[in-house]
Amino acid sequence: MSEESVIELQKRVAATWRELGVNSRIDLERFDNLIELIEHAFREHADEAAFTSLGHTITFAELDDLSGQFASYLEHHTGLEMGDRIAVQLPNLVQYPVVVLGALRAGLVVVNTNPMYSERELRHQLQDSGARALVVLEGMSATAAAVLRDTGVEHVVMTQPADLHPPLRRWLLNTAARYLKGSRQAAGLEHAVHLRAALALGGERRFTWIPTHRDSLALLQYTGGTTGVAKGARLSHGNLVANVLQVDEYMASQPQSPGREVLMQPLPTYHIYAFMTCVFSMVNGFHMVFIPDPRNQKDLIKRFRQYRPSVFFGLNTLFAALCAREDFRRLDFSQLKVTMSGGMALSHAAAQHWESITGCGISEGYGLTETSPVVAANPGNRRVLGTIGLPLPGTRVKLVNDAGEPVPMGEPGELCVQGPQVMQGYWNRPEDTAAVLDERGWFHTGDIALIREDGYLKIVDRKKDMILVSGFNVYPNELEDVLYEHDDVVECAAVGVPDEETGEAVRMYVVSRSGQLTVEAVRDFMRRSLTAYKVPKQVVFRDELPKSNVGKILRRELKEPGDA
Repeated sequence: MSEESVIELQKRVAATWRELGVNSRIDLERFDNLIELIEHAFREHADEAAFTSLGHTITFAELDDLSGQFASYLEHHTGLEMGDRIAVQLPNLVQYPVVVLGALRAGLVVVNTNPMYSERELRHQLQDSGARALVVLEGMSATAAAVLRDTGVEHVVMTQPADLHPPLRRWLLNTAARYLKGSRQAAGLEHAVHLRAALALGGERRFTWIPTHRDSLALLQYTGGTTGVAKGARLSHGNLVANVLQVDEYMASQPQSPGREVLMQPLPTYHIYAFMTCVFSMVNGFHMVFIPDPRNQKDLIKRFRQYRPSVFFGLNTLFAALCAREDFRRLDFSQLKVTMSGGMALSHAAAQHWESITGCGISEGYGLTETSPVVAANPGNRRVLGTIGLPLPGTRVKLVNDAGEPVPMGEPGELCVQGPQVMQGYWNRPEDTAAVLDERGWFHTGDIALIREDGYLKIVDRKKDMILVSGFNVYPNELEDVLYEHDDVVECAAVGVPDEETGEAVRMYVVSRSGQLTVEAVRDFMRRSLTAYKVPKQVVFRDELPKSNVGKILRRELKEPGDA
């Protein structure tokens, strides 16, 4: 695609958005930072519900007060300074927006961290980010306790599941978590400050407004890479504000509900997709219902029945799992107006089944950690199944070949993205940044796409060897590096294979030194160092693995018929 073709495509897409009632021009000068964008909701929706989890709801006024108290604690009791990093390792609880907003108000940089990380994964993220503070759930603190001595973390804030609930309910739920489920504080974290104590200290003084601007770093969001080393995407306040405003304009193409929207969020908030839906919900004064554990589908369905969401965020595997349940199919879906899908490819079967049951079509979108995350989405009233929709307002796209040269319209090429939501670069990794972000601000996604004549985008393949398991990136090199530590492994290679439950699953090919290695021995060994979704679902033993003439193992030749 030549520059003229890119401009022509942009005009065509803008015209389509205008037809759909979407403003194709985004005013990026309206807000200097994310907090400015959110604070108007505190004023306009003060007494209305903001977030709900575990049956407890906090209002926007309470969110304002609590996040202000946490900001004050960080400012007056920790010695943390503007730009310092704070790791947030929490599941979907109302504490999450309180802590994140408090950190941003204090001028800190949030590092979203998976509560299920192994010691190796958490150690790397804390070391690489240079985090000076960590917020962690008491029952998930053992991993943190084991690695903190190897990091620069100076301050730990501990919370229990029901810390922000009324007193009696708080005591009941926290006691149950501690004694019935064994969710206790790990040894070695005796110096941790409990969240309620931090809020009390912060409530004694008003926090000082920290004047962050559009170029100020807001988020270090970790993503994998072709080397298998997790890298922190540097997302500025301007990146996040831009993407919220872009999505806000896009939502004009979706059916609207009378009154306030109720959004249900079963996806984990440490993932960029879920993180930005939280921000979007706050900015618009919506009520977001958190699902702490989407694997507990019985509880998810209970909450669905109780809160009757008008907007539901999910991904292919979750849609398929819910549609298979009779108790879900019996629900009243009359309030459901919008269903959004991202994180992994949406299958035709899942989309059609969901719409036949709920009466609500799924709008599939596309994004990456490096783009804050949304790049494209299907308009609600003009969805094209099998595509990722149109580039969001203010977003330019083009396709290039392996040499970086434009490809003609209608031919596949690597998708490149340019827009205000594209990251500043990778944290402390200039070479990795230069490999994906060119001098004109085009981000090379590594995904192979087609652009239709009407401007809709279709992802046809992935250039990288990355495996997508339930919407999470899994990188073969990382898995292979772990398994190569086993004394009985001569060679190994990881590939992705289709899986009905998770979209893709990991298949590990192994050459055993003794010939005595078993499937379970391999999986048990890898489980010690990896999050569950990264552990191979299949293990295949071979006498040797295919290699190039320079000895490089050729993963693509390990793909078997039916794996594509």
